[in-house]
Amino acid sequence: MNGTHVVDRRLNGKNKSAVNRQRFLRRYKSHIRKAVTEAVNKRSITDIDRGERISIPTKDISEPLFRSGRGGRRNVVHPGNKEYTQGDLIERPEGGGGQGQGQGKAGDSGEGNDEFVFQISQEEFLDFMFEDLELPNLVQKQLKDTTKFKYVRAGYTTSGTPSKINIVRSLRGAYARRLALGGRTRGRIKELEAELEALKAHPAIDDPVLKLKDRMLEVEAEIARLRKRIKSIPYIDEIDIRYNQHLKQPKPATSAVMFCLMDVSGSMSQNHKDIAKRFFILLYLFLQRNYEKIDVVFIRHHTSAKEVNEEEFFYSRETGGTIVSSALKLMAEIVEQRYPAQDWNIYAAQASDGDNWNDDSPRCSKLLAESILPRLQYYSYIEITPHEHQMLWYEYEKIAAQFPGRFAIEQIGDASDIYPVFRKLFQKQLENG
Repeated sequence: MNGTHVVDRRLNGKNKSAVNRQRFLRRYKSHIRKAVTEAVNKRSITDIDRGERISIPTKDISEPLFRSGRGGRRNVVHPGNKEYTQGDLIERPEGGGGQGQGQGKAGDSGEGNDEFVFQISQEEFLDFMFEDLELPNLVQKQLKDTTKFKYVRAGYTTSGTPSKINIVRSLRGAYARRLALGGRTRGRIKELEAELEALKAHPAIDDPVLKLKDRMLEVEAEIARLRKRIKSIPYIDEIDIRYNQHLKQPKPATSAVMFCLMDVSGSMSQNHKDIAKRFFILLYLFLQRNYEKIDVVFIRHHTSAKEVNEEEFFYSRETGGTIVSSALKLMAEIVEQRYPAQDWNIYAAQASDGDNWNDDSPRCSKLLAESILPRLQYYSYIEITPHEHQMLWYEYEKIAAQFPGRFAIEQIGDASDIYPVFRKLFQKQLENG
């Protein structure tokens, strides 16, 4: 049996082959991933999700070639030497000052035209940025605000498109119709055939008084007429055709909410806040791109906590002292009021420099262990500081040990740590078994 080969010849922008481009991106994935990592670390907050120019060294894009060599047998004499043996390295000849034997001149800038440069789109950039990432421990919950549907079989209908014709059902209906319409006629034919046989076997068939031959001719004519009537019944009629019917049903979806908690106290310098913003923007883009239905709750805190919108979360200049438990209390209240654990996958990400009142850190630990984590799928804490950890970190270490796989803590020293830490926190988990 011959196989079927489907060739995708769709074109993307500028009449370029989309299939060839995807093959190219897969081949140089390591170069692109490295460039994406560097771009995330260098970019400003406002342009973190645009496309990127990628450079690939020429040596990495060269293709192997087949060349025809001299065939047949040859006798070659190779001169020997007294200075070198197999495996020795030959030193570069002295002199020349970097000057080769060609007609050009050596450059002193270390730059050249030996790199292949191409542009990846915003969509491709985000694909590589969030590759192999997911929300950990995501589980099916009840249907909520879903717009996705799937089509399911729902019997048959008498109208539809030709592609949905059910041949077996249509032929079965046609056969039943023919049996119904021709049933009485066939019965009558059987009666006439029995009468005809009796007439032919009658001993006085030639008696002109009985006129049995005339009756036999009448019966034969009636049988022929009835058989013609049966043949006139169409093999398949329009009323026989049945179409497969499909109905739209809601497709089970996951309902998830992510709480973003950011410390904006006076101990958080502008650099600390920029790093926290960059981390949360990465998280926000990741959630928007990978999950169609997900709520995001923004909470800013200093001595008090407040739920804010996206604009105020990232750009408000409000500041003050530090009481981390205020944000955790507000989060617990919002979960209790709006996000029941039986309906929602609940996640949280917290960013702080770790500075907190010592008396408040144990309170944070207690809130997490008793009120928050039992309802959550995953909680991640990043501490933005190049210095030694403070009391809050050590309290959170106890929580991480108490809730393995559901509570993660990481440290960010500078902007270059943001993307690696982000990937570590949301790396796709291997399924057990």
